[in-house]
Amino acid sequence: MLPNREGQTVPEVTFRVRRDGEWTDVSSSNLFKGKTVALFSLPGAFTPTCSSTHVPGYNALAPALKQCGVDDIVCVSVNDTFVMNEWAKDQNAP
Repeated sequence: MLPNREGQTVPEVTFRVRRDGEWTDVSSSNLFKGKTVALFSLPGAFTPTCSSTHVPGYNALAPALKQCGVDDIVCVSVNDTFVMNEWAKDQNAP
């Protein structure tokens, strides 16, 4: 298991994302600066274990994380934004 990265600054990068049918740029500082964010990564969207265990686990923990001061929960994977958006819907991600 990798060491905890709590409090570490995320490098400045720009993500190309699809929101409401439009492309938009989102910077890492926009996502993370001044916020407490739970960031986790997964091998791939719609994979059996990630869909049945990993994401549902974070969904179940979301209320407790929010109560502990977490502003956002972010999932990163190798898939493109189209796949990730559909997977979020499929998983009822908050």
